[in-house]
Amino acid sequence: MTITTEFSLSSPSLPLVSITERLPPDQIECVHGLCFEQDARMFIVKIDSEVNVSEADLESLDEVQEATTIGYAGEQTVHNLTIDLDDAISDVFSGGSSVAAKLEPTVVTPDGWYERKVYKDRDAFMESRTRCENHGISLDLISMTSTSAASDDSIPFGLTERQYEALTLALSRGYYESPRQTSTEELATELGISQPSLSRLLRRGERQLLSSALQTQEHLNTVSN
Repeated sequence: MTITTEFSLSSPSLPLVSITERLPPDQIECVHGLCFEQDARMFIVKIDSEVNVSEADLESLDEVQEATTIGYAGEQTVHNLTIDLDDAISDVFSGGSSVAAKLEPTVVTPDGWYERKVYKDRDAFMESRTRCENHGISLDLISMTSTSAASDDSIPFGLTERQYEALTLALSRGYYESPRQTSTEELATELGISQPSLSRLLRRGERQLLSSALQTQEHLNTVSN
């Protein structure tokens, strides 16, 4: 039984966070990181093109050894960054990890990293969590769901349990009314999570709902034609 998790990581030593702290973008996407050396790693990051961050801007940051602009992906500029890793972070990256698969790009904000991963079981996730915390990286679990048939059947439209909970609460509290009857801060407090985490849950849940609806409509149009 695999486990799908959503969580945030925070530590002063996390790479890439300085980009959102010192340059205009309030968040970036990290597609993946490749091992380069023991104390360095190559990251592929995406930044909204309208922000207009240059190679020189990126290389002005202490942790960035080298920045190369690769091109564009939709409305985002893709950069190849070689990052100088802190010793503790390097140990986490190179010290081996539990079997896990990243489902979406890592989202980096001034608060840290947001990730969505699948682990082979709960023990594998707990091992990964303990390793992070032993190296000074705080892990805040947002949601954990299993892939059992019961959980898949109980939540519609491919939503995670936490996304469904957040959307249901937002709808019941009048968040989608005009004018809105509540705020993301109030919803986050009620769920016991941070406001950025709540916003991500709503955004990803809304995208999943739209994706499911549009795919269904496309199917219906095909049948009717």
